[in-house]
Amino acid sequence: MKRVAVVLAAGKGTRMRSERPKVLHPLLGKPMLGYVLEALGAVRWDGVFVVVGHRREWVEAAFAGAASFVVQDPPLGTGDAVKIALKQAGAPPETLVVLNGDAPLLRAETIRRLVEAHEAASAAATVAAARLDDPTGYGRLVRDDDGRLVGIVEEKDATPAVRAIREVNAGLYAFFGPALAEALSALRPDNAQQEYYLTDAVGHLLARGAAVEVFPLSDPTEARGVNDRRELVEAEAILRRRIIERHLLAGVTVEDPASTWIGPDVEIAADAIIRAGSRLMGRTRVGEGADVGPYADLTDTEVGAGARVRYTVAEGAAIGAGSDVGPYAHLRPGTRLGRTVRVGNFVEVKNSTVGDGTKLPHLTYIGDATVGSGVNVGCGTITVNYDGVAKHRTVIEDGAFIGCNTNLIAPVRVGAGAYVAAGSTITDDVPDGALAIARARQANKPGYAERLRAKFRDRSGRSAGEAVSHHGGEGNEG
Repeated sequence: MKRVAVVLAAGKGTRMRSERPKVLHPLLGKPMLGYVLEALGAVRWDGVFVVVGHRREWVEAAFAGAASFVVQDPPLGTGDAVKIALKQAGAPPETLVVLNGDAPLLRAETIRRLVEAHEAASAAATVAAARLDDPTGYGRLVRDDDGRLVGIVEEKDATPAVRAIREVNAGLYAFFGPALAEALSALRPDNAQQEYYLTDAVGHLLARGAAVEVFPLSDPTEARGVNDRRELVEAEAILRRRIIERHLLAGVTVEDPASTWIGPDVEIAADAIIRAGSRLMGRTRVGEGADVGPYADLTDTEVGAGARVRYTVAEGAAIGAGSDVGPYAHLRPGTRLGRTVRVGNFVEVKNSTVGDGTKLPHLTYIGDATVGSGVNVGCGTITVNYDGVAKHRTVIEDGAFIGCNTNLIAPVRVGAGAYVAAGSTITDDVPDGALAIARARQANKPGYAERLRAKFRDRSGRSAGEAVSHHGGEGNEG
């Protein structure tokens, strides 16, 4: 049996007040069209066609390889969009599913059950429906006195009596392809919008006495589309609750769900703790028993089992098992921390690997570096990686000790077990086991302060304390 899915994504979305196509607006970091395409993954398809229009090149670039694209220009309604897609699909399929690209709350399981019910009933069409407390904005399902569906009326074309109906069209359909193709050819734009409505094709099938089934949604929120930024926020809140509930049921502790954001593609192992104010996005992975937060902002980051990450921003990083990061650390893309690494407050690491058991306690920048195991890096250390033209690497071998306030001018290597004295600026390689000292020689000038004070007393008559405070120091006097 041939199955084809058509996703309607050609609308401009004027109520979003944005040049960005509506279906590219994100929820929890993922464009809403991405949720729809993923929901289709529960069924085997012979083709998935996305109908695009406004800024179609943006949509095609965002989802290249995920579907085939069909251009609707000009936009003449949902019926016209499906007709164009059917032409590209070739011979009408036995099962054709049509859904909206702005329906990010639709579940994969719902699509699977719809297809199964439609095919089992051998229906010409199956229409998904939901009952809403506030049906404003949705097409209404109109039934006769015996409860049989007699039509779908768009709200703009509805009478007050029809608008009072709470059963709405969810925007999800399954059709027998040949029957739909015939119905689409009979459509006329006889409505307030002067468009070709897909719902009129359902009406055509009903008028011919074809079997049209109604598929009630068990969760009415799945029918919610997104037409403006208010509805975008409301849909995102529903997704947040769903995702957090899924992790809670899988054995994850979420300390404060109201202040926690977890993206749809994040994976969290059992017994992990996600503390208040944390935001986990992208392809972030959290290992068993890890303790993340409070206020950790992690994107595409791997957190190993038993690691602790507090008040930290990390993107494209990997944190080894048992490591301790934060507070106020910044791990930039390309950071790879080994096991039991300590990264303390106000430390930034970029494009660097750090070996097991190494300590970067505080106020340090490690960029474009390879740091071995068991290294101690003192406060204020900087790998000076950029010469104004190119980036260069620093290598610190196993067991080295870097004293406080050290500049390592890359490219440079500090050997295994070597020591670098505090306050040094290292421009040459340090051999294994050596001590490197690179400081200017200290010179003390006896009597300098008194001579300076006397000089200013003679010139201005100010007191010694005033003279020094106003002067700020002439370093070459002596």
